[in-house]
Amino acid sequence: MYAMDARMPRIVVSAGVHPQEAALADAAAYDKLNTLAREPEVVAIGEIGLDYYHADNPAPEVQQRVFVRQMEIAAGHKLPILIHCRCSDGSADAWDDTLRLLEEYWKTTGLGGVLHCFAGEWEYARRAMDFGFLISFAGNITFPKAQPLRDVAAKVPLDRLLVETDAPFLAPVPHRGQRNESALVRHTAEKLAETRGIDFEKIASTTTENFHNFFGSMRGLETNA
Repeated sequence: MYAMDARMPRIVVSAGVHPQEAALADAAAYDKLNTLAREPEVVAIGEIGLDYYHADNPAPEVQQRVFVRQMEIAAGHKLPILIHCRCSDGSADAWDDTLRLLEEYWKTTGLGGVLHCFAGEWEYARRAMDFGFLISFAGNITFPKAQPLRDVAAKVPLDRLLVETDAPFLAPVPHRGQRNESALVRHTAEKLAETRGIDFEKIASTTTENFHNFFGSMRGLETNA
């Protein structure tokens, strides 16, 4: 570990093959991922998972194979995973497959992870939390038609919540349709606080603490970083 100035913010990253790029995952890609996973800044493997939304995405069986292989790599490095899951229209297909594969290949590792940019039903969040996952909400929680998602967010235990940007996508109201950026995550946190009937400061401090508590053991990341 190289020396760092304690006054400087620390940036950490994840690495992985997104499911939309699963057809490109070959031996060289897995070797590269193994190399990256050893870097001190890499604290998770992701985004990995399944995306059945676009018809031109890789076939489900290809995505599933790459997902499982990356879970094996993550387990080998004792790193958590960041899950991307998007279903085809009007279906729970990707969630059904994601949770099945997590149950089979990941649950017993005890490493957990994060459901990135969560947009599913409560049952999916509940089952993932049983596997040690945190639930991360993005700008879409602020959208007028997102009440079902806000209902889920109201149920997630405080110590399992995270907020994120999903930049450059999903800019929150009142910036919807614009290029998203980290500075806008406050709007997401404010809506989450409103949804739960608590102060913004409480959501801000709790989600920050949740991040440090979960990733704190990764690469010596300090809880006061």
